[in-house]
Amino acid sequence: MTDAPSTHLAAALPDPAARELYLAILREGGRVPIADIGAEDESALRRLVELGLLVPQLQDAAYSAVDPRVATERIGTGIRLESARLLTEAEQLPELMGELTRAYDATPKRRSARTGVRYLTAKEDIRHELEQLAQEFPDEIMTAQPGGPRPAELLPDSLDRARRIHERGGTVRTLYEPSAKLDPLTVRFAAEVTGLGCTTRVVSVPFKRFLVFGRTVAVIPAADDCNSAAVVDDPATVGFVVDTFEQLWQQAEGVNWAALANGSATPTVHEQVARLLAQGHTQRAIATRLGLSERTVAAHIARLRELHDAETLFQLGWQMRGARNV
Repeated sequence: MTDAPSTHLAAALPDPAARELYLAILREGGRVPIADIGAEDESALRRLVELGLLVPQLQDAAYSAVDPRVATERIGTGIRLESARLLTEAEQLPELMGELTRAYDATPKRRSARTGVRYLTAKEDIRHELEQLAQEFPDEIMTAQPGGPRPAELLPDSLDRARRIHERGGTVRTLYEPSAKLDPLTVRFAAEVTGLGCTTRVVSVPFKRFLVFGRTVAVIPAADDCNSAAVVDDPATVGFVVDTFEQLWQQAEGVNWAALANGSATPTVHEQVARLLAQGHTQRAIATRLGLSERTVAAHIARLRELHDAETLFQLGWQMRGARNV
């Protein structure tokens, strides 16, 4: 099986209809009267003339086939000339962009970019830094995102960033808490980035928020409220953060995000709450396991009690255990 031709090369080849017409003309001796060309073959005829595989014989009101080797040499010469021109332009590009590159490197942030630790205290500065690091280290990105569902307002930018990283051949691995599976927006986001080649898992053990870019720079919270961040490039510290991520990754479980996105998230909540109730867990324990508030778990338990006509939590748990044993 041969590789498909490049877009540029494919444009220099006859399409299937033109190829078939050329072969048909060869079977007739390599010459075809204009009067014998039907309307359905006009497009293929124009393509063969454009490629130089047919030439008109005006006096005879006919077309004659040309040796493909002649057309190949002419087309090949054109491609080689175009390639040489593109290579020359590519070599000139760094010089043409030099002024902008030097200005970018001269910004205060870039001049002090390798200082061990830098602190960012504004959310817009943090978002800008993440974008810059994603561009600078697109090959591999690790993200740990606790707290359940992702904020809806962050998802479009995150999806766009993931798409651009994918286009550059990079990879993104992300960790969520299990409760992320219960949020439709987060599920759809995870399904979309999975389609781009990213990998997203969930892990039940507690973990902090952090990101690592190219195993070279880590972004970690600078305060408990996560409203400020520390950008760290100290190799020992970054290595420790990478090891932490890898350990969490080994404990995490894969998720079929596409399947979750195709269904409803609400039954999933009920199923998990019901399963944990059947196992004898308390309301507080269920909230902790699923990363939800006790109020949210209480609301789901109330709906389950209505569905199963249970007057007490004990009765509901008993019925859940009975349902699991049926």
